[in-house]
Amino acid sequence: MNCRLNDEYAEVQNRRFQYYHLLFLYQIPRLPVKKNHRMRVRLENRFFFVRWGPFWLNVNMANVSGNSADIEKWLKLIRAEGIGPVTFSKLIKHFGSADRALGASVSELARIDGIGFKTAERIAASRDKFDAAAEVELAQKLGVWIIHFDDERYPPVLKRIYDPPPVLYIKGSLSRQDNLAVSIVGSRHCSLYGQEQASRFAHFLASAGFTVCSGMARGIDTAAHQGALSAGGRTIAVQGCGLANIFPPENKKLFELIAESGACVSELPLRYEPLAVNFPPRNRIIAGLSLGTIVVEAALRSGALITAKAALDYNREVMAVPGKIDSPLSKGAHQLIKEGATLIESVEDVMQALGCIGEQLASHVSAAAAEAAERAEKSLFDVSQLKLSGDERKIYDCLDKEPVHIEQIIAETDLPAGSVNAALISLRLKGLIKQLPGSLFAKG
Repeated sequence: MNCRLNDEYAEVQNRRFQYYHLLFLYQIPRLPVKKNHRMRVRLENRFFFVRWGPFWLNVNMANVSGNSADIEKWLKLIRAEGIGPVTFSKLIKHFGSADRALGASVSELARIDGIGFKTAERIAASRDKFDAAAEVELAQKLGVWIIHFDDERYPPVLKRIYDPPPVLYIKGSLSRQDNLAVSIVGSRHCSLYGQEQASRFAHFLASAGFTVCSGMARGIDTAAHQGALSAGGRTIAVQGCGLANIFPPENKKLFELIAESGACVSELPLRYEPLAVNFPPRNRIIAGLSLGTIVVEAALRSGALITAKAALDYNREVMAVPGKIDSPLSKGAHQLIKEGATLIESVEDVMQALGCIGEQLASHVSAAAAEAAERAEKSLFDVSQLKLSGDERKIYDCLDKEPVHIEQIIAETDLPAGSVNAALISLRLKGLIKQLPGSLFAKG
């Protein structure tokens, strides 16, 4: 194990209890004190007690949409040249408000540590160029609401990172349930195995009441969002472009479904294009919104590793799903495991990795995952009641959830190729099997 990362993980573990304690006791509204000094967490209409303080809480309290006060001033300031999240935070801390920072002189700006005279001149020259009024008007037309860091609706887990976005554009809704979130990320060019694992983990976690975060990219991200939606759970998509654009464009319907059952968010102006430079900063938000990040499949240069690195920097758990040892798509996840990330094979492993919170919710999550798995494995039809031909029955019995090539089916059933093709078509029409690329078949 890499010694540096091993030390970092030890430090993360030592500080994790303190982080969770602050998050759940001080960021969620406090209700009357109870004698048993336990917190009550509501997930899927059930209550669970977390033994970290004397306050009762309900993480499923809904937020109300609507722009933050003074949002136009915040938008003007963050869009000025030379201002990023860290510099913005310095300006607000120094001047007390966005309005005061917008009116500051060059000399006043230059006195702030890390800005300097040249940057101060750039800020002063550009701070009124962004048309914030038009941006707010467009947001209203698109059904997008904009909040800033000082708004009480701003996600508390995201506030804890080093460089939180000063403003967030939101299409959909935020909920207290989103404080219990896990991110699932991976390669755009993933394998069928990767898609299945991303969808499986997302489905089980969402079934247990966790919010699933990802980036709505092709491949693993899309599978994660779909898995959460199929469980009727909440999911958050962080876009690497403005919310007036949908990227990738084929995910338009998915975008709409996520907005109905969670939120699509971005820190970028509405019309910003999905440029490559936007995605590394986007990845830090994915990591910052969650208690831990799961990497399913990733090459060594995958953006998913940027998300994992951000999660580690923010004292969040990093987990990885193992893959085939000879696949380039497994290299990134396996490298993370070698460096100290938690190898996970089930939601029980995820709960164990999440430490205190996971320990308290482990039994509920396991039960919810088992119920979800049982529902998912139920066939649309009772196969025993269907009138299958002898060839169909023989082929169906030789198939499993793992894809099987047609040549292998012919060899195992000892049936003529023509009979096998006809039976496969019939089984597909009956919804009992599915065909995959490369002449592969599996039970549906």
